Amino acid sequence: MKLNELKPAKGSVKEKTRVGRGIGSGKGKTSGAGQKGQKARSGVAINGFEGGQMPIYRRLPKMGFSNPSRKRYAEITPGRIQAALDSKKLDGKGDITAETLVKSGMLSNSYDGVRLIGGGEIKSKVSLKIAGASKSAQAAIEKAGGSVEFVQKTRAKNPDKKDTKKKDTKKKTSK
Repeated sequence: MKLNELKPAKGSVKEKTRVGRGIGSGKGKTSGAGQKGQKARSGVAINGFEGGQMPIYRRLPKMGFSNPSRKRYAEITPGRIQAALDSKKLDGKGDITAETLVKSGMLSNSYDGVRLIGGGEIKSKVSLKIAGASKSAQAAIEKAGGSVEFVQKTRAKNPDKKDTKKKDTKKKTSK
């Protein structure tokens, strides 16, 4: 096989329809857009318009609330911690924190902290310093002889960043 012999598979390439090239082509005159009206004109999008009927997005009630300052937690199970200890990804001697879980590759990101949720068994005695845990997961860790300490992740302030508060620079003039 040579480069000049390469060609796409049969039926995989379809020729583009050239519209507006005479009535004999079947796509001449109005180019498949029909007669007159808003849809025959260019640059018109009528998304969500239902011909004067009350649109579905207005018929349905608004529901819920999205909290812009909600906290997002990375979740991990006792079973995954045990698997990581068995495969030597984690060292069970020291405290296991969010940073050690990310460094070991168990979590890609710790977000606003790590939460321990139920699932799997743990046999090793481990000490965890994390943001939260479910009651069943905490009981499983303590049953194995380990401990769970709750620590809130704090966002570190950048020491290089200068104070952004502006002082009042306008001078008062008396008349």
